[in-house]
Amino acid sequence: MLGSTRGTNLMTIVEAIQTKRLHASIEIVISNNEDALILPRAKGFGLKTRFVPSCGKSREAYDAEVSTILKQHQVNLIVLIGYMRILSCDFVRNWENKIINVHPSLLPDFAGLMDLSVHEAVIKAGKIETGCTVHYVTERVDAGPVVLQKRCKVVATDTPESLKQRVQQLEGEALVAAIAQLIIE
Repeated sequence: MLGSTRGTNLMTIVEAIQTKRLHASIEIVISNNEDALILPRAKGFGLKTRFVPSCGKSREAYDAEVSTILKQHQVNLIVLIGYMRILSCDFVRNWENKIINVHPSLLPDFAGLMDLSVHEAVIKAGKIETGCTVHYVTERVDAGPVVLQKRCKVVATDTPESLKQRVQQLEGEALVAAIAQLIIE
């Protein structure tokens, strides 16, 4: 797993593994952000973690270092959880069809936007439905083939924050379902 933020969805995936709803393992959690909450959360679950600093490295050099670590840990599916970096073309090609991400909208709607800006855009566009999309990562941001989507209603009283909270509740389960689906395929 690669993450740069809180790792909220990590907890849902770990719980699914622990309760045997998901037959997978997490080999390592890597972050480019030393202060990312995903690292202590992962350690709290007994998972291996690694901070890989990106300062002074090209995107390609950084991604090559991360790729080496992933290979050392025999990772066969990379899950991006709040990973706030754009992956290099070489990395994406080397891990083709082995990287998934969750986006907080029903792609292709609002591709390229992040966090609250997605939910603000959903409300501003007058959408009556939103959700999240688990998709394969490709060289184009938020443009990879959709693995699955989960949906929820947008209500008249929604704020970006309230909508984000509802969509985030869908994201963890969407990732669990997508990982289970991809393991079977």
